[in-house]
Amino acid sequence: MCSQGYAAREFAKQGVKPGELAIISKEAVAPYERPALSKAYLFPEGAARLPGFHVCVGSGGERLLPEWYTEKGIELIFSTEIVKADLACKTLTSAAGATFKYEILIIATGSTVIRLADFGVQGADAKNIFYLREIEDADKLIEVIKAKKDGKAVIVGGGYIGLELGAVMKINNFDVTMVYPEPWCMPRLFTSGLAAFYEGYYDKKGIKIVKGTVAVGFDSDANGEVKAVKLKDGRVLDADIVVVGVGGRPLTTLFKGQIEEEKGGIKTDGFFKTSVTDVYAVGDVATFPMKLYNEMRRVEHVDHARKSAEQAVKAIKANEEGKSISEYDYLPYFYSRSFDLSWQFYGDNVGDTVLFGDNDPASPNPKFGSYWIKDGKVVGAFLENGTPEENKAIAKLARLQPPVENLDQLTKEGITFACNI
Repeated sequence: MCSQGYAAREFAKQGVKPGELAIISKEAVAPYERPALSKAYLFPEGAARLPGFHVCVGSGGERLLPEWYTEKGIELIFSTEIVKADLACKTLTSAAGATFKYEILIIATGSTVIRLADFGVQGADAKNIFYLREIEDADKLIEVIKAKKDGKAVIVGGGYIGLELGAVMKINNFDVTMVYPEPWCMPRLFTSGLAAFYEGYYDKKGIKIVKGTVAVGFDSDANGEVKAVKLKDGRVLDADIVVVGVGGRPLTTLFKGQIEEEKGGIKTDGFFKTSVTDVYAVGDVATFPMKLYNEMRRVEHVDHARKSAEQAVKAIKANEEGKSISEYDYLPYFYSRSFDLSWQFYGDNVGDTVLFGDNDPASPNPKFGSYWIKDGKVVGAFLENGTPEENKAIAKLARLQPPVENLDQLTKEGITFACNI
């Protein structure tokens, strides 16, 4: 949803004419900033609501209301699910049987959530088991939060969604238990040292964490509403609401067998062109050359969704005019906010790590971070509670990859090392 709005803005900048661009979406609203759904949209007070978080407010840009698209002559085709794509004939077919012909196609289908029913988990279709991907999911969750006021919530998964939803359910005064199989939360990014802080902080907020096991079944009451979560280790957790965040899958099924794929995504070049003429792929679905690390990667994050969409549109325009533009040169960036915490990460989380700063969960003002060092160079940096200047400094450091000889020195200098580059 983010990619579509950022692409539209870039098309408008490039002088798209009325009637030249259409956005087809399964959702019923104009493109919005998806990260809000697991944060402020669910707050009990001062909650974010549309039109407040239509794109492009998430990156500090103007808010594109539905009227903006109308003014630019961009057609918004909502509540329309594409069920068939014929790339050779340049046609798309909707669930309702409508056919759309195109000259140029940008695939911005994003990801779909992995559901427990996919693994055959018993009782996973009970009411009040939620997956958060679209605004409709969030609206249903809000209704049940109100109906089950001050109840018990079980969060299945210890990644992004798990941590953000754990916090938001606690803010809504629920009794919260998080369950995940890994030895610590956010294992794809966090080191055990980083995770220890967040787990300790959540514990101090009264959130219970159950690690090293998974949900294997759900009990429901006579109304079909979930009432308990059964764990593999034999424990049973009472639950009025269950929120599941166990990852996503890129939505590429429509294009299977018609287009080259790599590493679970649609293979593109540095301009997001695919193996099929006039077809581009952006965001979660694109596997693209990451120049900085000289390898093909797929990135699931809103920052890349925005930037890849803009790059594809610039490439389309340059192609039309016979001009050239620079290849995409992306610096991986991840961030999250929960409670009064806020962290940012830039670069690559490979190699040796050092932890610096005050990472005591009981600290009144915790501030800490981590560096990743590979082949004698700092390749990644993480910072909790950084100032805007410090966050810029760790981004610069991850891009420049300065050499470092003494890891102890790095631990001692902490954020100062990044700020002095």
